[in-house]
Amino acid sequence: MPELPEVETVRRGLVPAMEGVRIARAEMRRADLRWPFPPDMGARLSGARVLHLRRRSKYLLVDLDRGESLIVHLGMSGRMVVSGLAAPHVPGQFHHDHPVVAKHDHVILHMENGARVTFNDPRRFGAMDLCATAGLAAHPLLAEIGPEPLGNEFDAAYLASRLKGRRTPIKVALLDQRIVAGLGNIYVCEALFRAGISPRRAAGRIGAARIEALTRAIRDTLSEAIEAGGSSLRDYRQANGELGYFQHAFRVYGREGAPCVTPECSARVRRLVQSARSTFYCPHCQR
Repeated sequence: MPELPEVETVRRGLVPAMEGVRIARAEMRRADLRWPFPPDMGARLSGARVLHLRRRSKYLLVDLDRGESLIVHLGMSGRMVVSGLAAPHVPGQFHHDHPVVAKHDHVILHMENGARVTFNDPRRFGAMDLCATAGLAAHPLLAEIGPEPLGNEFDAAYLASRLKGRRTPIKVALLDQRIVAGLGNIYVCEALFRAGISPRRAAGRIGAARIEALTRAIRDTLSEAIEAGGSSLRDYRQANGELGYFQHAFRVYGREGAPCVTPECSARVRRLVQSARSTFYCPHCQR
């Protein structure tokens, strides 16, 4: 499932095609994804101008001039791909011609500028909903989400306060979206390695200095992943159809049995299962 860096990369790729542009026509090619679409979704989107394109945790938020916002979750295999967008500084040229509509192209937004934004989702675990923009914070999908890890509200003091007294392993705690938004399996494994913290360690038994290191590691890992366009393991693609590249910089994730990347360490990366998810770590470097 795409995590924060992948969703943020998609958001950035959609901005040139959508922000400030009217949706000429919303083409609904089925009635649902993971859940049914809201009533008259196609009509409510058609003719609306996109004011802002934002991200909250792993959700894309498309604010419209009609006082509503489109909430988009990519699910396991969802993609939002732009075609027909004019290439900057190259008159008459386009990034990609419009492809033939495919079987799993479920929602197509025909933009007034000639671009086409297609939501493709073979497994149909993605979701779309419409909500009054003023009420977004109370939407069931967003209401209990914690602060953004790249925002000002997330710091060592905040994280220490939320972890205090918790016996659950730190890896599991960081996946709790009520504690911090947008973190998933990949980037929690990578951040814990950078901070030198064992994924088994009880969340409430991590000292202040190590919490500070973990906070920095989370920020650095996410920032580097965004700059690399996210991580492409199976289905994820950027909005222009290209792969992300951060998977080539993984230090532990998916590297079971491989040598630790720390030069002075002779251990090999191990894998364990926590909350039904694979955790990768170095038993020597992470305590």
